Amino acid sequence: MPRVAIILPARESFAPDRAGAIAMVSFRHASIDQETVVFGGKQSAAPYSGVRFVEIRRESVFGFGLGVLGGLIRLRPSVVEVHQQPRFARLIAWMMPGTRVLLFLHNDPLTMRGLRRRVQRAATLRRVHHVVCVSTYLRDRYRTGLIEDQNLVTLPNPLTLDDLPTPSSVRRQEILFVGRIVAEKGVQDFISACKIALPRLPGWSARIIGGDRFGPDSPETTFVQQMRAGAVAADIIFEGPQPHRYVLSAMAAAAIVVVPSRWPEPFGLTALEAMASGSALIAANTGGLPELVGDAGILFVPGDVGALTRAITALADSEAERARLANLGRTQAAAYDTAIIGLRLGILRSG
Repeated sequence: MPRVAIILPARESFAPDRAGAIAMVSFRHASIDQETVVFGGKQSAAPYSGVRFVEIRRESVFGFGLGVLGGLIRLRPSVVEVHQQPRFARLIAWMMPGTRVLLFLHNDPLTMRGLRRRVQRAATLRRVHHVVCVSTYLRDRYRTGLIEDQNLVTLPNPLTLDDLPTPSSVRRQEILFVGRIVAEKGVQDFISACKIALPRLPGWSARIIGGDRFGPDSPETTFVQQMRAGAVAADIIFEGPQPHRYVLSAMAAAAIVVVPSRWPEPFGLTALEAMASGSALIAANTGGLPELVGDAGILFVPGDVGALTRAITALADSEAERARLANLGRTQAAAYDTAIIGLRLGILRSG
């Protein structure tokens, strides 16, 4: 019988080249214990190998929930990790009182169904064994208005450092943006800053990798078209969505990676990957990014194109500063290795 069951959101892709942060983190959680089973919705591509995956092919959320519950009752795991589904976590805890239920939150709880009201957040803490937030920022958001929070913990997202490409010893003079091409990720600020900075930086180039969503079938939305046109006008390479391994290889070669998010990032997995890859990092000072980056990168006010331009120019002009930040970033990222985070996760799983 499996010791751990992980429940993904019904629409979450669990395929290597289509997975977002939640699926990638869940895959790393699953790799910690070989007896783990991952439950997810209908997949459009082959799921991660090396992990037992149960596909619930029912289209409706209600049907998905029934399918998962049936699987859990048959498998009887000792631990259930529910990602991003507070109402479902409460139901599982009620139906399976002998099972340890952990609710993992990857987004702002004050915007999530089942947690927006203080009474819902308090009830969830009483019902499940732990509510696990991926950053202190999210934990503090969850605590809003609460008196008791003893079951509320922070566990950062892991990154398996041994799986990353070997960083290049000679970095490409490139300024790189990686992420979804949506307004809240700040890609328009990246384009504006590079348009100003690049003419002042002979020999340097800029590149954008990403699409509206993950995977090769990402739609060419109006916003993506606008950003593509803006990038071309600014002499920035716009590659569109690419496989995750390609993205990691690009980070392993680029001198500078920019994470210019306009919205409060719940964690900032792209920033962690950039630091682990040996790039000098520039990131927006918002959400969970400051606690993740620490002093291992340059932080700027979200949306401040002038500040971003100055940060890019300063780093491009100083090889010594890029090397200093790269070394700090690698040290910072080492604390997030899956083996280390896995030890902390094991404590939560065992009680």
